[in-house]
Amino acid sequence: MKIRNVLICLCSLLLSLSVSAKTFTVGVALANFDLNFVSILRTQMQAELKANQLNGQFVDAKGDVALQVQQVDDFINQGVDAIILNPVDTQGVLPMITAAKNANIPLIFVNRKPEVKLQGDVAYVGSDSALGGEMQMEALAKKMNYKGNVAILMGALSNEEARERSRAVEAVIAKYKDMKVIEKQTAKWQRNEAVDVVSSWLLNQRPIDAIAANNDEMAIGAIMALSQAKNEKILVAGIDGTPDGQQFVKNGKMALTIFQDAKGQATGAVQVTKALLDKQKVQAYNWVPYKTITPENYAQFVGQQ
Repeated sequence: MKIRNVLICLCSLLLSLSVSAKTFTVGVALANFDLNFVSILRTQMQAELKANQLNGQFVDAKGDVALQVQQVDDFINQGVDAIILNPVDTQGVLPMITAAKNANIPLIFVNRKPEVKLQGDVAYVGSDSALGGEMQMEALAKKMNYKGNVAILMGALSNEEARERSRAVEAVIAKYKDMKVIEKQTAKWQRNEAVDVVSSWLLNQRPIDAIAANNDEMAIGAIMALSQAKNEKILVAGIDGTPDGQQFVKNGKMALTIFQDAKGQATGAVQVTKALLDKQKVQAYNWVPYKTITPENYAQFVGQQ
């Protein structure tokens, strides 16, 4: 009887050790690997998952909402323990939230804030899009001496980031009587698209004094178009503070950019994921602050992305 009891205890101990030693698997669904900021986010997240002894499976939606919904369903069917989601369409997230909730799988949004109320094991880690646009335009307006015409390069209109940043830029401009928006067009976050848009504006001889781009890639595209036209008078501002963006600020070709902390967002998303896997309570919204990068302070941000 004593030997039997010892064996039972040993089996129970081994079972508990195997349970406690389980390695969780996190499915990470990203909007588009080709986007510079998303690429940085992905690299940081891979390192953070490894540091926290979590397995990560990464998939690329390639900007396709339907594909991303299918990818999340695939993660659920594979039995992942949690899902980190960088949504293609911030208004089209409800099916994925519902599917994750029905499967009792924590869902953590990163970088792009879903436009629905979050509750339960659903959280967001990222920055306040409107604040980014406001900071960008206030700094740009100061460089313009609060007068002149502004053109806005918008990201993909399916993204809350693009709409909120653009609204905030317009709200700042509306405060100053000698400033106005004369152009506003999407370049879908892409450098090449921005080259085409800005080249068209220049060809039509639009009286632009500054360009506020929703991200660095479009700002760089604008600078390339201006360079081709040998126009050095128009100020250009971006958002993200990517290594490329920082280089353009350093060289004096970009007036400023707003630093969006990819490392902070990636680290925060993994930390919130781990907390939910450990059955801890987390806040629904976990904010990562922005900072302004200018030619005067860019050196402080080198290597932070």
